[in-house]
Formats: sequence, C-alpha cells, structure tokens
Amino acid sequence: MTEQPEANSDAKQESQKRGVWQHTTERLRKILPVDRLAQRMVEWFSVREDRVAEILERVERSLPTTEAILIGKPQAGKSSIVRGLTGVSGEIVGQGFRPHTQHTERYAYPASELPLLIFTDTVGLGDVETEAIVSELLGDLSEASGRAKILILTVKINDFATESLRQIGTQLREKHPHIPCLLAVTCLHEVYPAGISVSPGSATRTKEGTREAHPEYPPEYEEVQRAYGAIVEGFGQLCDRAILMDFTLEEDGYNPVFYGLEALRDSIAELLPEAEAQAIHQILDGEAIAEIGNMYRDVARRYILAFCAIAATLAAVPLPLATMPVLTALQVSMVGLLGKLYGQTLTRSQAGGIVSAIAGGFVAQAIGRELIKFVPGFGSAIAASWAAAYTGALGEGACVYFGDIMGGKRPDPERIQAVMAEAFQATKERFKNSK
Repeated sequence: MTEQPEANSDAKQESQKRGVWQHTTERLRKILPVDRLAQRMVEWFSVREDRVAEILERVERSLPTTEAILIGKPQAGKSSIVRGLTGVSGEIVGQGFRPHTQHTERYAYPASELPLLIFTDTVGLGDVETEAIVSELLGDLSEASGRAKILILTVKINDFATESLRQIGTQLREKHPHIPCLLAVTCLHEVYPAGISVSPGSATRTKEGTREAHPEYPPEYEEVQRAYGAIVEGFGQLCDRAILMDFTLEEDGYNPVFYGLEALRDSIAELLPEAEAQAIHQILDGEAIAEIGNMYRDVARRYILAFCAIAATLAAVPLPLATMPVLTALQVSMVGLLGKLYGQTLTRSQAGGIVSAIAGGFVAQAIGRELIKFVPGFGSAIAASWAAAYTGALGEGACVYFGDIMGGKRPDPERIQAVMAEAFQATKERFKNSK
C-alpha cells in the first residue's frame, strides 16, 4: 500500500525537475537567442568575405593561368583533352562547362575563383556559320586578361571534312599570329588495322598473341600514319605542332586510357611561356592543386578559429544540453560560409545536411561533451575545449569536403574523418592550454 504514494512522489519530483529544466533552458535561450546570434555571426563575417574575395583576386592575378581554346566538331575529343589534363571525370567535366558566349562554353580548373586552366569550347561547329564562331573567338582572344592562350584544333583521324575548321584556324591566326596553335588528331583506335580487337582486361588479341590495346607511342600502324599525314598536310603551316592522341573511357577497354598524354603535355608546355609550362607539369603532378588547396585552407582557418573561440565561450555555460542548439546554429553558419568561400552557395538546410554527412562519429563526442558538465568544478572547462575542438574539426572536415568538390572529385569520407580526428586533438589541446 505504501508503494503507490512513493511512486506518485517520484513522479511529482520528476515533473518538478522537468519544469525547472525547461524554465532554465528557456531563460538561457533568451539570454543567448539562437537565431539572432547566428544572424549576427553571418553579419560579422560578411565583411570578412569581402576581404577574402580581395585576397583571392590578388592571388588569381599572380597565377600563371592558361586558357586553351578548343575548336573542333562534336565528339572530336575536346572534353577528353580536359579530362586528360585535369584528371576530372567525364561526368564532372560535362557539368562544369558554362555558357560563355552564344557559341562557346567555359570550364575553369580547379575553380573559377583561382583557375590554373580555363578551357573554352566551341559548340555547334558544323551547324553554325563559321563567321559567327570566328567573331566570338576573336573577341575572346582580344581580351587583355594577361593569361597565356593556346589554340587546340581537334580532328578525328578518320574525318577529312575539315574545311570549316581550317577556315576558323586561318582567320584566328591571321589576327593573332603570336598565339600558338596545336593540332590534336584523335580517336586513333578507329583506324587500327583489321584483325586487332580489344578483349576484356584492356588487352588486344592478334595472330601473334596478346598485347596491350595501344602500341608503344607513337603508333607505327600504316593506317594511322597515312591518315595522320594527310590531315597534317591539309592544315599546312597553320599549326605550330601536331600530335597523335587517343583518350578513351575506362569501359572502352583500351590501355592506357590517356594514350599520348605525355605528348600533349609536352607539346602544350613547349608552346607556352615558361611559367605556364611549369604550371601544366605541376597540374599533372598534383602540386599546383595542392598549393591552391592550401591557399583556400589558410583563408578558411580565419573563419574556423573565430567560430572555435565563440563555441568555447558558449559551451562554458554550466547547463548540460542547453547550449547545443546555439552551437549547432553557429556550426551550420560556419559550414555555410566555408561553402561560399569554396564557390558553393548553400541554404541553411543544405549546410545542415553537410554537417550531418561529415560529422559521423563525432556526434557522440558532442553529446559526451555536454554530459560532462554534470561533473562539478571542471566539467564546463572541459566542455569548452571540446566544443572548440569539435567546431574546429568540423570546419577542417568541411574544407576537405568542399575542396574535393572544387577539384572535381567525389568527397572521400575516410579522408574527411581522418582530418577531423587530427584537427579535433590539435584544437582541443590549443584551447585547453589557453585556459
């Protein structure tokens, strides 16, 4: 009979605790209003975005950027040249081209804010009067951008209807003879000798046995050399250099996928000024992209450090879980601003989705950080360093995420988690030692 009153008493006490908890939380949220504080953060950092834009503009002016004007019929291999020189997948290349003029599109690599390579692609060649295309290209070539420029004429090895391409090349070179011109003859496998067929595993079968799909470069097949010679002769002295290349997809079964890439790289480099030539080599080696990534990361850390300091201050409030909504709002704002830095404009819900996607197991650590506030005396100090560490780790992870997208790659979850783990420890130690 005594159990029921005791149960009622426990329930009453629990209800009172919940009431106190809700009242305290509401008072805290009035003191630290989430929406207003997050908006204030955005306003603070909007000024710094202008400063970031100035920094990026200054860096861009110092970069040895090359603009490659790709001229050729559809399916002649222009997008394949972009894939070969950048290492970006065909799907991303297709999504990255944007209208530039009525008959041209542009693709900047690794990003429009800090490009090392800009590809201008002519569209509709063969369907549009050549004069319209020439007029647009002449206007583009006359721009005083300070970039090194090169014309790349692409022709399939079995296409001899090249009169319109010759007319365009001739008119451009008459107006701009100082701009080098490269003739790229593509799709070599389409004229390989009969009896050679590609088998699974990127190998070809011949009467003599099995060998690689492509022969040693350059290919000595009579069919290839005869067609190549006729095309080069047709263009006469129009081009400074001509090369053979065959860039295919993995599923096509040819090995290597980028056959003649070194010849393309070396030919472009020899036709460009020294700084731009060196940049081409660095792009293929990954050095230039890593350097640009570091530039973005240095700017991004100015944002991240400020958010870490504010997160640590908020987390020091000795009320478990009450500050989490505020911290979450700040962290979502931070990711949104970092996205904008990397050229990705995000809504708050999109930024929140990215936070959820990259946070992974760190969510459990965030909860643990709040619960430790129950420890008397030192709980809040520890929570503050953990809040700063988690915010810093999230920022670093977002930089890797956006950097992969900017570089035309799919974000690597394992690499993001590894970077976050390292950043978490480093930031935690920094803020713990600063107390």
